[in-house]
Amino acid sequence: MDKKKPKLTVDEYYMRPKTAGELMKVASNTKQTVYIYGATGMGKTSFVGNYLARKSYRYFSVSETSPDEICRMAGEMVHTATDKQGAQTIVVLDDLHMIQEREDKNICGQLIEELSGRRDVWLILISRAPIPRWLKSVYVHHIFVMIGKELCFTEEEQEHYLEKWELYPTEMARKRVGILSCGHPLFLRIIALKLKEISDTKEMQDRGGAELCAIEEARKDMWDYLELHVCDQWGLELQEFLEEVSIVEQFDLQMARQITKKKDPGEMILKAQEMGDFLTERRENECVTYEMKDFMKKLLRRRLLEHRSQNFIKELYYSVGNNYEMEGNVTEALKMYEMCHSEEGISRILIENARRNPAAGEYYKLKYYYLKLTEEKIKESIELMAGMCMLQSLLLNEEESERWYQELVNFAKKKTGGVKREAEIKILYLDIALPHRGSLRTMDLLKKAGRLMVESKMVLPEFSVTSNQPSMMNGGKDFCEWSRRDRELAKSLGKLLPLVLGKYGKGVINLALAESLFEKGEDSYEVLSLASNGRMQAESGGKVEQVFVAVGILTQLAIFNNHIDDAREMLEGFRRVAEQEAPKLLPNIKAMSVRMGLYTGEISKAYQWLEEAPDEDVEFIGMERYRYLIKVRVYMAAGRREKALLLLDKLRFFAEKMHRTYIVIEVMMLETIVKYRMGMDDWQEMLQETVTRAEDYHFVRILTREGAALWELLKVADLTWQDQTFKKQVMQECEHMATLYPAYLKEKHEGNVILSDKALKILRLQGEGLSVEAIAEQLGISKAGVKYYNQETYKKLGVNNKAAAVTEARNRRLI
Repeated sequence: MDKKKPKLTVDEYYMRPKTAGELMKVASNTKQTVYIYGATGMGKTSFVGNYLARKSYRYFSVSETSPDEICRMAGEMVHTATDKQGAQTIVVLDDLHMIQEREDKNICGQLIEELSGRRDVWLILISRAPIPRWLKSVYVHHIFVMIGKELCFTEEEQEHYLEKWELYPTEMARKRVGILSCGHPLFLRIIALKLKEISDTKEMQDRGGAELCAIEEARKDMWDYLELHVCDQWGLELQEFLEEVSIVEQFDLQMARQITKKKDPGEMILKAQEMGDFLTERRENECVTYEMKDFMKKLLRRRLLEHRSQNFIKELYYSVGNNYEMEGNVTEALKMYEMCHSEEGISRILIENARRNPAAGEYYKLKYYYLKLTEEKIKESIELMAGMCMLQSLLLNEEESERWYQELVNFAKKKTGGVKREAEIKILYLDIALPHRGSLRTMDLLKKAGRLMVESKMVLPEFSVTSNQPSMMNGGKDFCEWSRRDRELAKSLGKLLPLVLGKYGKGVINLALAESLFEKGEDSYEVLSLASNGRMQAESGGKVEQVFVAVGILTQLAIFNNHIDDAREMLEGFRRVAEQEAPKLLPNIKAMSVRMGLYTGEISKAYQWLEEAPDEDVEFIGMERYRYLIKVRVYMAAGRREKALLLLDKLRFFAEKMHRTYIVIEVMMLETIVKYRMGMDDWQEMLQETVTRAEDYHFVRILTREGAALWELLKVADLTWQDQTFKKQVMQECEHMATLYPAYLKEKHEGNVILSDKALKILRLQGEGLSVEAIAEQLGISKAGVKYYNQETYKKLGVNNKAAAVTEARNRRLI
C-alpha cells in the first residue's frame, strides 16, 4: 500500500491560526479524534496539511473515494501498522459533509467508531458542517476535540497575514477588512490579492478610496466563489428551499413550511445542516428557530433575484409579510411589505396601530413608515389622520400634530352618519389624550366623554393612564394640579373614571389618591391601604399597568421605611407576572430595580444596565422618560456630570413642552445636585426654585427620595421656606434617608482608580473575549499572574467578576 503523504498543498503566504494549532497539539498528545469544520474557504484542509507537514499520514476524501473503498483501504493500512510495535497511524478523513446515503453514513460511522477507539491511531475528520446526527453517538462516546471558529484569524493575526504580503492598508481599509472578513482565511487571501494589485501601482491619488474599492471587489469575488463551490453543489430542491427562506432573518419549521410550501421542511433543514456550517439552530424551551449566517443570507438573496421572476419574489415577500402580520410581528411584516411595494399591507398595519394608545402601540418603531405615507393616503383614513396627529405630538412637533387634528375636524364636518360619528369619537379621544395639550381641560373632557357614553352609547378608544410608567400622577399625562384637590376629586370622579377608562379604570381612584398622598408625605398606613386596595381591584379584571403603579407606590414606601429587601422581593414577583402578561413593562421594571440598587451603592449593576438603556444621543424618545431619569442618576453616581447635564437639558425641554410639572421639578432638583458637585455658582438659586415649586404642591417625596445626594446641599443652603411644617418634614425625611442609604448617588470619580498598564492590557483583552490562558501567553506572564491582576482590578473597581470589571472600566473611560 502506498504510504506516502498526499499533496495537501499550502501556499507560501499560509499562516496557521494560533488557537487552532494549540487545540491540535492537545489532541495530538492525547490521541483524541479531531473534528474540524467550517464553511468552504476556511482553510480546513490547508490547516491539516500545514500541521502534519513533517509527519506521515494517510488522507482520504469522501468526494474522491467511496466510503466502501475508504473503509477497505483504512482497514488494511491500520492492520499493517499494527504489526509494527509502538507505531502510530495518522488518518485524515475529509469532506464528511458529502455523505448523503444512509448506507454510506453507517459505513463511515462504524469506521470512525473503530478508529477513534484505537490508541495507535490518531483520526482527523474534516467537514463543512458541525457534527451531523449520524455521528453524534460516536462523538459523545469518544469526545472529539472540536475546531471550528478557531480557524478564523484574530485581528492581530489578520494584520500579520497582510504584512506577509507586504501590505499596510489605511486605518479605514483595515477596519473594513475586519468587518467584512471576520477572519475568514480565503476571503482574507482574496482581499490580499486585490490590495496587492493596487499596491503595485505607482501613481495613486486616493489610496484609501482605492483600497475600499478593492475590498468591495474582493467581496464580490468571494460571493462568486461561494456560489460556484457551495451553492451549485447542492441539489436543486435544496437550493430553491434555502433561497426562499433566506428572505427572513430567522425561521422555525412552521414559517419554513409557509414560505416554501414544503410538507416536510425539517428534511430540507437537516440536509442543509449536514452540508455546511451556515445554519444556526437555537433552542429556547420547546421552540426551535434557525438563522443563516449573514454572508450566506446575502448570497442566497442575490441568487433569488437572479433565478426567480419579479412576480414570484413579490408574492413570496407578500406571503411572508402576511404571516408576520397574523403573528403580530408588525416590524418584520412591514419590512416584507416594503420589499414587495405593498402599500395596502403597510397601510393596514399602520391603521391598526393607530387604533391603539401610545403605550400599547408602536408609534416610535413605525415612525419611518408613517412619515413615508403621502398626504393623500393619510387623508383617506380617519385612523391614519388620528395616528399622524398622535405621532407628531409624541415627536414634540406640536404644529404638525395640530395640523392633522384640524384635517380630521374638517373631514368630520364634511361627512354624515357613521363616518362622521367615528371621526368625532377620534377627535374627542385626541382632545383628552394628546400629550402636548397637558391636563388642564382633561376633567371637563372626561365628563363630556362620560355623558356621551351614557346618552349616545359612544365607545371611546382605550386610554393608557400610565404610559407604562409606575405612576399615574406622572403617567400618560401630568396630574400635579389634580393633587391639590385629591380627596375631593376622588369622590366626584369615583364613578366617572371607571366608566370612561374601562379596564384602566379598575383601581384608578384608590391608586391615584394613594400616590398623591404618598408624594405629600401623608400617613403611611393610609397610603398602604389605598395602594393595596387599588392593586387588588386592578388584579380583578383590570390592567397589569395599574398593578405596576401599585407596586411603584408600595416599593417606595418600603424603601422609606428601611425595608428595601422587601421592595426588591415585591418587584421581582411582579416582574414574573409582567413577563407573561405585560412584557412592555419589563424595561421600566428593570430600571426601577437599578434605582433600588443605587440606594445600596450597587454601581456595577447600574453600569451594566447602561448598555441596554435607551441612547438619548441617537434619538430622544419621550416614552422613555422614566428610564432617562434613572440614567441621569447612574451618570451622577459614575461622576459623568457633563453627560448628566446634557440629558437633563433634553428632559427639561421635553417636560416644559409637554406641560409636565412633576418632571420639571425632578429635573431641576437633579440639575441642582450636579451643578453643586461641579462647583457652579447658580446651584443655590436653582435649589431655591426647585424647593419653592415642590412646596407649592406640598410634594415632600420628590425631594426626600434623593436622600444623601440632596441632604448634602440642604445642610449648607440658605433657603426661604413658606411653610415651616413642610420644611421640617423635608429636612427630617431627607436626613433619615441619608442615614439609611449613605451610598446613594455617591460619586465614583473616574480618576479615583489607577490601574497599571498591564492591568489595563488584561482588561482590554478580556473585553475582546480572550481566555486567561490566551492572555497569559500573549502578555508573556503566568496564568496565576493574570488572575492576580484580575483580583486587584476587581477590588479597585468595586466589582466581583470579569464582565462587570470590563463594563466598569469602560464607563470610567479607562479602556
